[in-house]
Amino acid sequence: SHKLTCACSGFSVGGAYMHWIRQAPGKGLEWIIYYYSDSYKSTAQAVQGRFTASKDSSNFYLHTSQLTPEDSAVHYCARVSH
Repeated sequence: SHKLTCACSGFSVGGAYMHWIRQAPGKGLEWIIYYYSDSYKSTAQAVQGRFTASKDSSNFYLHTSQLTPEDSAVHYCARVSH
């Protein structure tokens, strides 16, 4: 398993909502996870059961497991701005 870190600054992570998005070589952007808390989140079917998200006081995280060649991509975190 692997963990990607989205290092955050300039806003309160505790009250923030984050999308995780990826882009495989030669492909378009693909949304994978929306995360606010363990009780308020949504996960794309393509990564359901394999990818999860979390956060602490300063960062968001994407946890990956059971990776396949199709998971090779640039991964982005994008904060929801209210």
